[in-house]
Amino acid sequence: VQLQGWGPGLLKTSQTLSLTCAVYGPSITTSYTYWSWIRQPPGKGLEWMGSISYSANTNYSPALKSRTSISRNTSRNQLTLQLSSVTPEDTAVYYCARDPNGWRSFDAWDQGTQVTVSS
Repeated sequence: VQLQGWGPGLLKTSQTLSLTCAVYGPSITTSYTYWSWIRQPPGKGLEWMGSISYSANTNYSPALKSRTSISRNTSRNQLTLQLSSVTPEDTAVYYCARDPNGWRSFDAWDQGTQVTVSS
């Protein structure tokens, strides 16, 4: 499996971040597979943002739930993350990752997308 993420690298406060992750290899509808978005702010640890399951069920971090939306396009085998009302605190490297069993144990990651939010 290979994951490739992309999106705008620079945003202004209050804009909506939109990132896409293409999955090459298995279908994103493969049973029991979950697909997560994770971010790492500069100098901080990894933060799980949310996931979408093989059956399109979504689950979000309580801290980000009000601003986050994860969706998928099965015909393109792609995932999308939207984060609204961004602030400089949302500056981070954003990753998409595969969780093969729903236990938040990730076995494949994309290269990471740097997103910087200016005030």
